[in-house]
Amino acid sequence: MADWLAVKLLFVGDVVGGLGRRTLTGLLPNLREELAPDFVVVNGENVAGGVGITEKTARELLGAGVDAITLGNHAYRHKEVFGYLDSDAPIVRPANYPRAAPGRGHLVVEREGVRLAVVNLSGTVFVEAARSPFAEADAILADLRAQADHVLVDFHAEATSEKVALGRLLDGRVTAVIGTHTHIQTNDPTVLPGGTAYLTDAGMTGPHDSVIGVRSDLIVRRFVTGLPVRFEPGEGDVRLEGALIECDGQGRATAISTFRLRESE
Repeated sequence: MADWLAVKLLFVGDVVGGLGRRTLTGLLPNLREELAPDFVVVNGENVAGGVGITEKTARELLGAGVDAITLGNHAYRHKEVFGYLDSDAPIVRPANYPRAAPGRGHLVVEREGVRLAVVNLSGTVFVEAARSPFAEADAILADLRAQADHVLVDFHAEATSEKVALGRLLDGRVTAVIGTHTHIQTNDPTVLPGGTAYLTDAGMTGPHDSVIGVRSDLIVRRFVTGLPVRFEPGEGDVRLEGALIECDGQGRATAISTFRLRESE
């Protein structure tokens, strides 16, 4: 790939439930026209009723123009998706989950001769994973070295410190490290010294009149009583959030910016 060839990567934060899917499919065509991204990557681990993903909901995202889907700790909530994760569909679950589990942790998508590797990793602080994301990232990058022009890592993690640390570890080795899982868009988009775009959390696509996507009254009741409740997606203040990463022809990021769009915009 020529050194001068600029590439844009559009990453959309965790899509929650039917409202999130509707917002994504409704706003993505205009985003593609306005921002002209070469690739669109979406975290879809909450698209099916607010928790998990199914083949039907995954196909809905891909049909809307999404190039690759990343997941997270709810990847296996719906058993019906297991076979789909093992197919050649452009969807990845955390690479540091057990190797015998359904799916794969990274893939390469190509458009007009440009190859983008998409890597999914899970944190280990407050969430569960079989192996360290730090060691796993090293192993994956050794395998991907000759397979891709750009590498985007979705780090699905709870702890801010763990996300920042992985960004620093991978600085200069990948194009972007984008955090997901906490559903609150952070105000720290930056290009690190080695040329890696970093963002602690891309935010959430779905109802923001909620507690990270779930009806506020249910979550408040859970905290007040300590009793379990059945989660249901919220309904109001629907937004799409994410980040745009601009890259040079050598796989280095040159800029990163966040965006937030409401359903009516």
